[in-house]
Amino acid sequence: MTDGFGRVIDYLRISVTELCNYRCRYCMDETGVGKRGHEEILRLEELAEIAAAAVALGVKKIRLTGGEPLVRRGILDLCRMLADLPGLEELTMTTNGSLLSELASELRRAGVNRLNISLDSLSPARFADLTRRGRLSDVLAGIEAAEDAGFRHTKLNAVLLGGVNTDELSDLATLARDRALSVRFIELMPIGVCADWPPERFVSADAVLQAVPGLEPVGTDGVAALYTIPGWKGTVGLIRPMSCGFCDRCSRLRLTADGKLKPCLHSSEEIPLRGLHGDDLSAAILEAAARKPRQHALTAQGRSDSPRRMHEIGG
Repeated sequence: MTDGFGRVIDYLRISVTELCNYRCRYCMDETGVGKRGHEEILRLEELAEIAAAAVALGVKKIRLTGGEPLVRRGILDLCRMLADLPGLEELTMTTNGSLLSELASELRRAGVNRLNISLDSLSPARFADLTRRGRLSDVLAGIEAAEDAGFRHTKLNAVLLGGVNTDELSDLATLARDRALSVRFIELMPIGVCADWPPERFVSADAVLQAVPGLEPVGTDGVAALYTIPGWKGTVGLIRPMSCGFCDRCSRLRLTADGKLKPCLHSSEEIPLRGLHGDDLSAAILEAAARKPRQHALTAQGRSDSPRRMHEIGG
């Protein structure tokens, strides 16, 4: 499956819920999100049907996201359904890690290959403030549980927040010194609740290179530029949607929990899939791929065109 610019589309991100047990300041309002009726959110069987159609068209990797995917009832059943799809090479999940100490082993047995875990601060007080209700100890326990369950090459995602966590860049990066992790720093994007934040909150990933002298480039992993220091077991990844766009390498489509397929994270365009089956479903997925823009709106206007917040799309 290719788009109108010849890019191969082989990656589908599926938001299984808009709900989350955190209220991260850059993601959603303090009041959270109004709970939708069951009829408004795709059932597990619908999610699996859409995923199967996408895999048949060439998708090789599926990432489950939220909100927080582990609060979705039946998430383990969905993982098992997707892991059994012929042709799917990788099933991954992005999670805030708060429930991993209970579920890591079950996720592994259900067929999840790899995890991305959000970790924006190593200060318990700052972590609680950023998430508005999370406990750092829960996430650290989740990381340990994931390792004990057999997950390897886990990625820790830290959003760069100028004047908030930029004094922790060295401490966060050093998590990759003694463990085979990839600590990835992601530039904050002007979308949703942080679209009108002051300019000083948006900092270039170059800040990491300044904070951690000695980092050397060692290639790429997807959209992340990888670095390490000789002797370290893991890597540091820089993801630069603002300072160094990677639209020319974008290979993904995004499915929202209410059944819309987004050709681009920052576009307002959405292709409704709910209620489609067979050839009609396949045609709609191909249409979404064909309608991917050459580049996102951030490049032209400095803010996202998406009317949805990140927890409604899948981070």
